[in-house]
Amino acid sequence: MKKEREKTGLGIIIYFTLIIILVIMLTLGFAELITYILNYYFHRALNIPSTGWLMIFSVILGLVFARLASSLILSPVTRLGKAMEQVARRDFSVRLETKSVVTEVRDIYDNFNLMTSELGTVEELQTNFVSSVSHEFKTPINAIEGYAMLLQEKNIPPEEQEEYVEKILFNTKRLSELVGNILLLSKLENQAIPAKTESFRLDEQIRRAILLLESKWSAKDISFDIDLEETVYNGAEGLMLHIWVNLIDNAVKFSEKGGSIKMTLRRKKDTIVFVIEDNGCGISEEDQKHIFNRFYQSDSSRKDEGSGLGLALVKQIAELCGGSIDVKSVLGKGSRFTVTLRAD
Repeated sequence: MKKEREKTGLGIIIYFTLIIILVIMLTLGFAELITYILNYYFHRALNIPSTGWLMIFSVILGLVFARLASSLILSPVTRLGKAMEQVARRDFSVRLETKSVVTEVRDIYDNFNLMTSELGTVEELQTNFVSSVSHEFKTPINAIEGYAMLLQEKNIPPEEQEEYVEKILFNTKRLSELVGNILLLSKLENQAIPAKTESFRLDEQIRRAILLLESKWSAKDISFDIDLEETVYNGAEGLMLHIWVNLIDNAVKFSEKGGSIKMTLRRKKDTIVFVIEDNGCGISEEDQKHIFNRFYQSDSSRKDEGSGLGLALVKQIAELCGGSIDVKSVLGKGSRFTVTLRAD
């Protein structure tokens, strides 16, 4: 990257060097022309001291540089200043175009356009994030408020009271998980979590994640086909657990009753590959493009079962650990998620 900057930095230096050489040649040529005209037509010699030629050269060079600086540097800088005023007013749609021969001016304009494009994207993401967070908070809060109001009514049968309390606890837990996931995702994106690594058995951690979700998969009578190779991994153990819990939870959630989930873990040279596959409802090609986005949920009928942050967290953690995650899915046939990690 440094070499590239040095290469582009030569543009204006070479340009002005050529201008200086050209001005010197033109000045000398002009002097020779005047001398020749005086000698040929007027039979007079032109005796100008070296200081005189230096003054003539300096005046011409100053005029040329003033004109060039105005057209090549000051004019583009003025346009850039006006564009930056628009950006300061949060107008990120502004773009600059130039036909300047100066490499640095073109680079500055290109970088400015890239900056405004990125700022526009960030602005849109922030707006969508606030809107999504507001919606996700509003749903459980409204539910809690509604069931709490029902509990205030008199002569409610005990079984209904118990049902309302369970609903309140469910939405309270959902709200707590939502806040936790948002905070964790924010910390990951800003890399505020210290990169504390340690060696641990990855296969044992995945089995522990399966046991943590036993109540969910046992209620749906889900069967497992597990083939986990003994694998020692050096990484952030607490963060890695989020990956397995979210992927297994999704597989269980989108599997039909009596379905099956297959999991494999293999070390391949310098990588570790984990694959989880279910035979559930599957994901459409269009939804596969967005499932790692925050708050995106492909199945609208299951919005009450999650917040759409799980896969966003999985992707963020995998990339933070130098890995990646891919998905392949067919509607009605199931989905397969592949997590690839770098093996030290």
